[in-house]
Amino acid sequence: MSATEEEKEQTVAEGEQAEAGDEHAQASPEPVKPGTWRFLIPLAAFFIGFVSHFFVGWVVFPLLLYAEKEQPIDFNHKVHVEELGECESCHYLREDGSFSGVPKLANCAECHEEAVGESPEEAKLVQEYVEPGKEIPWLIYARQPQCVFFSHAAHVNMAEMECVTCHGPVGESDHTRPYQYNRFTKYSRDIWGWNIAGLKKNPWDRMKMDDCAECHEEMTGHQGTCFQCHK
Repeated sequence: MSATEEEKEQTVAEGEQAEAGDEHAQASPEPVKPGTWRFLIPLAAFFIGFVSHFFVGWVVFPLLLYAEKEQPIDFNHKVHVEELGECESCHYLREDGSFSGVPKLANCAECHEEAVGESPEEAKLVQEYVEPGKEIPWLIYARQPQCVFFSHAAHVNMAEMECVTCHGPVGESDHTRPYQYNRFTKYSRDIWGWNIAGLKKNPWDRMKMDDCAECHEEMTGHQGTCFQCHK
């Protein structure tokens, strides 16, 4: 074979290889550019982190922060309001202006020296507290810190406020809800409010200082002075 024929065959072989390479390049998909998908990784990480932290803050944290107790008696406010009338029948102001607060056992015994109905809670009241003369260890939802002075006489008699303004429609309840309190401060959850962010819809949703100041400003035009509540 002459040199010319060898050159021709080599040229033909190179041409076939080039055509095969072109066909392979056309069949192979183009590689995805890194910029079209890499931004999804930090976005997904942010979303997962946000959802997990939101869940921990709003669901898990309150379960760890607050403990819960049941009241000694499942008290039916609705029945007592229907039988006795207004709140003052049990929660009254004394002659000196001081507030009676939660009724003592003697107040309950006036009507419940013996069971007058078939309620198991009333039977429990008579057997465990009235008969042995033992005071009922009620857990007070609205108990304020010791540094706070609150005058019911000033708000009920002078300002003519309704009980529901601060305590909500308790008189319509037929069961006592669980008592929740802060594990660290021991204060009732009703003081801070049941919304972990401190948000409220009704005036009785919280009992913090800024709630009192807000109400004072709305009704009197000023927030009041420190010594009015802090003696």
